[in-house]
Amino acid sequence: MSDVLDGVLADLATESDQLRAAVLAADAWDTATPAEGWTVATQVAHLLWTDEVATLAAHADTPEGKEAWDAVVLQALEDPTGFVDASAHEVAALAPGDLVARWDAAHAGLVEALRSRPAGTKMPWFGPPMSPTSMATARFMETWAHALDVYEALVATGSIEALPAPTDRIQHVAHIGVRTRDFAFVTNELDPPAEEFRIELTAPGGDTWTWGPDDASQRVSGPAHDFCALVTQRVHRDDTDLVATGADAEQWLAIAQCFAGPPGGGRVSMSSTTEGEDA
Repeated sequence: MSDVLDGVLADLATESDQLRAAVLAADAWDTATPAEGWTVATQVAHLLWTDEVATLAAHADTPEGKEAWDAVVLQALEDPTGFVDASAHEVAALAPGDLVARWDAAHAGLVEALRSRPAGTKMPWFGPPMSPTSMATARFMETWAHALDVYEALVATGSIEALPAPTDRIQHVAHIGVRTRDFAFVTNELDPPAEEFRIELTAPGGDTWTWGPDDASQRVSGPAHDFCALVTQRVHRDDTDLVATGADAEQWLAIAQCFAGPPGGGRVSMSSTTEGEDA
């Protein structure tokens, strides 16, 4: 196991433990979250189900593992736009105690599977094959994003007082957000820009994280937390302090998406919601 993978798994464990503690303390499984039709239970169910599927992918180079992984792929092909949601709702129907137990087991199983992968190998996924580190990073991104939905729901109902303070762990999300720039264009049936962008983000801890050439004409800058929330489509572009220089950079921020699948619906601008209420 590499030091990099070890570090990502440690951050994933911290993020998962924080979410788990909040969910158990609130005991509000049926509370609606910002994701339409998804409760707190659905969010947790989705995370644990994806951990289980990722574990199957990690074992797909064994006869038993390949059979199990192929079955998931066939299910996806039969209902490519609905099977993920259907699986989340199915698992969410479990009793809370059973849901938590399965959640814990899924996370532990994923960690063990990723650590046991031979060095330099990749596992199949619904997009390009992924290394163990890439998979762990993707699982961090999803855990962080779905946790935001849960925290927002628990704040709205008074179960918790405020969203957890951002930490530099979100660098994993920022990294995926930058690397999936071209994917966001392609999934929206647009040609990706040929030019590299310069990305400069201010981390929660105060450091500056950068990607791309210093002299790039297309640029994005601002708070890293805003960028991470935007690329996971947990905030509307208008509700961020991100600054885009160049038409291509501005277009990217309007369609940014770091998760697989068709274009997401994103979030409604808070300013437009407020204006509607005032009217």
